[in-house]
Amino acid sequence: MNLIATRLAKQAALATSAMAIALLALFSGSSAHANEAKAAFKADAAKGGQLAASCQACHTADGSRGSPANPILQGQHPEYLVKQLAEFKSGKRKNAIMAGMAAALSEEDMKHIAAFYANKKAKPGFAKSKETVALGEQIWRGGIADKHVPACAGCHSPNGAGIPAQYPRIGGQHGDYTAAQLTAFSLGQRANSAQMMTIAAKMNDREMKAVADYAAGLR
Repeated sequence: MNLIATRLAKQAALATSAMAIALLALFSGSSAHANEAKAAFKADAAKGGQLAASCQACHTADGSRGSPANPILQGQHPEYLVKQLAEFKSGKRKNAIMAGMAAALSEEDMKHIAAFYANKKAKPGFAKSKETVALGEQIWRGGIADKHVPACAGCHSPNGAGIPAQYPRIGGQHGDYTAAQLTAFSLGQRANSAQMMTIAAKMNDREMKAVADYAAGLR
C-alpha cells in the first residue's frame, strides 16, 4: 500500500509541475506577444502627410503660418496633437469643423498626422503690440500675484517650447489664436483643461491679449 501511495504521489507531483510549466510558458508567450505588438507600432510621418491633405485648407500644407484664426501645428508636440484630435472626436473639446475632421480618424491615424506636423521645424513669430509687451512679459515670467495667476513659463517653459506630453508649444503661435483660446477657457467654452479654465477665468481681456501677443514672439 505504501508503495502504491508513493507512486501516486510522485505522479501527482509530476502532473502539477508539468501544468505549472505549461501555464508559465503560456503567460510568458502572451506577454512577449503583447510587448512585440506594442513595440511594433511606429508613427509614420509620410503617411501622416497623406492623411493631413484635408487639413491644408485651414492649416496650410505643412502646418505653418496660415490664418491667425487657426493654430500653427508645425513643431507642436505629437502627444499634444493626438490628445486634441481624440478630444475633438469624443466631444470633450468642442469645435464643429474639427469634430467632423476627427470623426473618421483612428488612433493610429492621429499619431501619423501628429508625427507629420511634429517633424516640421517651427518658424519664428513676432509680437505685434509694443504697448502691451511689458505686461505680457511680466505675466509670462512672473504671473499675476494678486490674482493667483501662475507664470506661464512654469508650464510652457521660458521660451514657450512647452513640455512634451504635458503642455503645448505656445512660443511663435498666432497671438490672435492664443488669445481666443484663453477667452474660450475663461468662459467655459473650451473645457478640456481644468487647469487652464481656472487660470484664464482670473484674467481680464487686456491681460490675455498681452500675454498671447508676447508669446507669439518667443523663440
